[in-house]
Parts: sequence; structure tokens; C-alpha cells
Amino acid sequence: MDIFVDILSGMTALADPYVIAFMVGGFLVGTFFGAMPGLTSVLAIALLLPITYTIDVVPALVMCASIFMAGMYSGSITATTINIPGAPSSVMTAIEGNALMKRGFGANALGHAALGSMIGGAIGAVLLMAFMPVAAEVSLLIRTPGKFSLVLFALVVIVIVDKDNIAKGFVATLLGVMIATVGIDVLQPIPRFNFGTETLVEGIDIMPLVIGAFAISEVLMQSENWKDNLSSTLEKAKGLKIRRRDFLPPRSEIREIGLLTYLRSSFIGYGIGILPGAGGSMAAFVSYAVARSSSRKPQEYGNGSREGIAAAETGNNAMCGGAFVPMLMFGIPGDPTTAIVLGVLVINGLQPGPRLLENQAELLGPMLGSLFFSALILIPLTLWLFGPWFIKIVSIPKGLLYTGIAVVALVGSYVATYSTFQMSLAALFGILAYFMRRQNYSTVSMLLGFILGPDLEEYLRRSLSLNDGNPMVFVTNPDSLFFLALTALFVWAILIRKPRRGRTVHDAQDAE
Repeated sequence: MDIFVDILSGMTALADPYVIAFMVGGFLVGTFFGAMPGLTSVLAIALLLPITYTIDVVPALVMCASIFMAGMYSGSITATTINIPGAPSSVMTAIEGNALMKRGFGANALGHAALGSMIGGAIGAVLLMAFMPVAAEVSLLIRTPGKFSLVLFALVVIVIVDKDNIAKGFVATLLGVMIATVGIDVLQPIPRFNFGTETLVEGIDIMPLVIGAFAISEVLMQSENWKDNLSSTLEKAKGLKIRRRDFLPPRSEIREIGLLTYLRSSFIGYGIGILPGAGGSMAAFVSYAVARSSSRKPQEYGNGSREGIAAAETGNNAMCGGAFVPMLMFGIPGDPTTAIVLGVLVINGLQPGPRLLENQAELLGPMLGSLFFSALILIPLTLWLFGPWFIKIVSIPKGLLYTGIAVVALVGSYVATYSTFQMSLAALFGILAYFMRRQNYSTVSMLLGFILGPDLEEYLRRSLSLNDGNPMVFVTNPDSLFFLALTALFVWAILIRKPRRGRTVHDAQDAE
């Protein structure tokens, strides 16, 4: 209780205009970097890291926290408006948000994304402050076999979530896992699948795959129907009137989504954030999958589900709070952004651990408060001020817009890796993803397979090596058994269980 009081008292530093300026400035920088394909909050903090040498530790940590929250939220902006996720964690939002955008409900989709981000981010920050010591102990109970089963659960759900294309989903996910195996072995310093070239020894970075699979492939898809000329598009832009109140989700839609969806997704995101390396992508997808499996309108998913947007955005922003738990308690970053924040702590002579909470709570309080207020105030305020300009992205002539996106995306892939080879891979993956999308293969499944594949392999091999190759370890460990049972439950709920109230509306229409 004393630690909690010290954290709350430390939050009073946020009343300082100097600290507020860093919080707001960091949020705006994070919003820009998060919304631009190829530019992430990780890159934003990395580029601003030299500034932390010249300022006090409190504004430095406050700025990092606000960039983190802004980067997680703002990926939904371009995901909704032009179907290009600004960050990997916004992939599920692109599926539902862009479908609504095409039907003329872009402002409504952005409103639901902001509301979910606000609720998830605020609840995640509160849970971080309230249960950080307890959550850290619980995360230690999940051992290596349990982590393998958790990743396996996520991959199985990725494959089966689209019941009509399970085979194609499996192929796409497997392709992502295969691409991730290129480079240095996850357990031994031995290169593999590099085809005798040194350029592949370093492996394939996530940014070329994200940029290629979503930005470049979208440019190629859009090039098939570039029929707008400049004058007609500008006329459309002049007539496009977006009222700020259009971004406010109606209470009837919020009630339909339900408080349970927001709370459940918040706890899922926070819990996944506690697991080192899980990240916002897994938090968004698991939250999305759980919401879909329990939805009263599963037929809307994939066609513009507001519930899907709310679940995914609530989950990935709640992850921000959870990701700080292993970093502050054990010095184990929960994701790449907190890895850089850990560097800021070390630069300023702060060593993570339980004593950090006891002795330096007044320094951590402003950072945790920045997470909370960035979610609760700055996310809705940013949408209210800049929302109409977000929507008008689509009024830019397509030739100019997507050419610019292609250039920025390729430059972003270079800036993220400083490798012309990785930049070339972004173009190659874009062509591959274009043909995959033409044949209805999911690029989302490929990306998630790429992200989770290395963890799956590492936890599998570690578990077997620690138990003399005995696979029974996965059914004798309680934590692993729990996630395996959860996997079976989802397979039953998604593939076997009959839809609620007889047939769904979608099935009824097919029968007609």
C-alpha cells in the first residue's frame, strides 16, 4: 500500500508545465510515427534517445511512456482509412475498420478505435499501478512449456478463426513461420537457411514483412482500379464534410458492444503484456478472437465489426501497461519499446527490480501517470482535433497518395534496418503478398506466423532439452495444460459448436 501511495504522490509531477510539454510532445511524435507505415514508436523513442541525456529523468520517462501509448493507438488511423496498418498490432483493426470506411463509416470506425484504445490504455495503466508486484509473481509461474502452449494457442486460433479458409490460413501461417527461421538459430549462434549469403545471416526483420505485406501489396491492389483523375478527386475533397461529432460512437453501439467486451479485452491485453516478448500483436489478436467466439453477431466479423475494432484496440493498448511489469520488476522488456525505456532507466542509474519500486516510486509515478493520462485524455483529444484530417487522407488523389506511401514505406523499411537488402525484401514481400491476396490467402496469418514462429520454436526446443526430449512435459505442467485446454476450447467454440439461436443470419442468407 505504501508503494501505491508513493506512486500516486509521484504523479503530482505531471502538474509541472515543463513535464506536460514533454508528455504532449511525445504523444504527437508517437502519433505521427505510429500512423506512418514503416515508422514505429520504437523508432521514435530510439531517435529521441539522445535527448534523454540532456534532460531530467522524469520528463524523459514521461515522454517515452506517451510515445509508447500514442504509437500503439495511432496505427489504427491508416489501418482504417487506407487499409495499411501503421503498426503490426493494428492488423485486426485494418480488417474491420477499413470495411467500415468503404461503407462510409470511417469516422465511426476511428471513434470506436479511439474509445477502445482509451479504455484499454487507461485500465492497463491502472492495473499496472495496482497489481504490478502480484502480476510479476504470476508471470513467473508460467514456465517454458506453458509459454510454448500459449504461443501454440495463438497460432491455432489464427488458423481456425476464418472457418471458410482454414487450409489457406494454415498455409499462410506456416509460410510466416518458415520465413522467420531464416538467419541465426534461436538457441545456437549458427546461421541457417541463408543460402550461402552473408546478407541473410542477420535474418529477416519484421519491418520489411509488415511494409511489404500491407503497404506495398495495398499499392499494387489499388493500382488495378486507379480511375480517379486529379480534378474529380479534388472536387470530392471539397465536398467532403466531416463533423467532429461523427467521431463520437453512438451510445446504442457502445451498449451493443458491451462493457464485458471492453473489460475482458483489457484484462487479456494486460495479461499478455506481462509475458516477455508477447507484444501488442498477440494481445490484439487474442482479444479479437475471444470477442468473435462469444459474439452475438459473428457474421459481421470481416465485414466491418465495431465489436472487433473495440476488442482489438482495447487489447493492444492495455498491453502497454502489462509490458512494463517484467521490465520494471526483473529488467526483462515485455516488447521492443520497453527495451528502449529500460535503456533510459539504466542511463539514469536506475536498476530494475523490487527495490526500484520501494526506493524510486516518486520517479516511476510520473511515467505511469503519463500512460494513464495519454490514454484517457490525449487519445480522444487528438481524434477530436485532427480526426477530420485523418479521414481526408482518402480524398488525396490515389496516384499521389499511394505513390507517396510506397516511397515512405520503402524509406521507412531502410530507416528501421539501415539495410538496402531489407528494403529490397520489402518490395519482394509486397509482390508475394499481392498474389496471395489475389488468391484469398491471408497476409495477416503470414505476419502473425512470422511474429510468433521464433517463440514457438524456442520454447519447444527449450522445453524438450530441459526434459530429456520427453514431450509429456507439455501435459504434466499445469500452466501448459491450461493453455492446451484453452486451445481445445476455442477449437470447439469456433469450429464445432453450433451457432447461438440456431443458424446465424449469414447461414440463413446462404440457404436462401
